[in-house]
Amino acid sequence: MMKFEITRQDREALVRQVPEFREPVACLEVHSFECCSDLFSALVQSLVSQQLAVRAADAIFRRLRDRLGGLTADRLLAADFETLRTCGLSGRKIDYLRGIAGAAQSGELDCERLAARSDAEVVSELVKLRGVGEWTAEMLLIFALGRPDVLSYKDLGIRRGIALLLHRDPLSRADFEEFRRRCSPYGTLASLYLWKIKDGGLRPGG
Repeated sequence: MMKFEITRQDREALVRQVPEFREPVACLEVHSFECCSDLFSALVQSLVSQQLAVRAADAIFRRLRDRLGGLTADRLLAADFETLRTCGLSGRKIDYLRGIAGAAQSGELDCERLAARSDAEVVSELVKLRGVGEWTAEMLLIFALGRPDVLSYKDLGIRRGIALLLHRDPLSRADFEEFRRRCSPYGTLASLYLWKIKDGGLRPGG
């Protein structure tokens, strides 16, 4: 299983490029994490989790995985509608999951090939699938593929964290893009700190 490693050198480099991170890096803890090595399973989990509380989504995902005996495209397509419904899935999510499973089975979605593509190419391919938006694709870049430079404009928490860090509210798209350029190539590390800031772990300058 791949691990997203966070080093002292990475933290120091981020602070050099974006000095506003000096206090968060000194005061907040972010840790290396294991990435989900199965991109198909990660994609299924992301769709299951949409618009649900974390605990409820985790319970449905575990039930689905256990009832199918593992998450593969073939097993998802072989499962009847009622079996999937009893896992706690809505009709719309079942349609999305079957669409993704069909794409994987036909080769339209090739998870191994996708893992070798650039960030932009991965997002471009994934958003072609019904139910997969830009935010979902970018979270997969971070937590499944371990990409180091992902800062998602679609993530409200990240935008809130930037607004707190920069004392700039409202935050314009131009502000965001400039901030993203300053953070590169450490966008993912910046994201981890921004989520902590958004959650009230630190109030920069407060």
